[in-house]
Amino acid sequence: MTVTKKADGKVLAQNKKASHDYFIEDTYECGLVLTGTEIKSLRNGRANLSDSFATIRNAEAFVHNMHISPFEQGNRNNPTDPTRARKLLLKKAEINKLIGASKQEGYTLVPLKIYIRNGYAKLLIGLGKGKKQYDKRDTAAKRDAQRDIQRALREKQKVAR
Repeated sequence: MTVTKKADGKVLAQNKKASHDYFIEDTYECGLVLTGTEIKSLRNGRANLSDSFATIRNAEAFVHNMHISPFEQGNRNNPTDPTRARKLLLKKAEINKLIGASKQEGYTLVPLKIYIRNGYAKLLIGLGKGKKQYDKRDTAAKRDAQRDIQRALREKQKVAR
């Protein structure tokens, strides 16, 4: 038996701005309700998560503004709206936990990445708390300092040889 970590499948789309704009405190893996042509388009890597967000209504989770381009060889069942709201498949206990957490001030549900696991499309959503401008600058400064340290260590190892 192997221990699998989240998002071990082929990553199809990723929201890179999420870690810049939010402190991600917890992540949840959920399935997506898609049509046949949407999954074909997704497998071709034709998805975009940049402006998407997740909500919970009537004890059901939905992702909004997730853009999946229409499939070129699609049929009449091809959805006309590429940014329609898509239902997320989560367990009832997870939805209840997310309802309580997202009601708190400053917390939101942020889609992080879409990937394929065992033949099924999965969406990794994170419970994020919005960063202030000074938090973003602080994160960037720490990242730059860490990069400078790594660069200095590499230079020192090259001189030592």
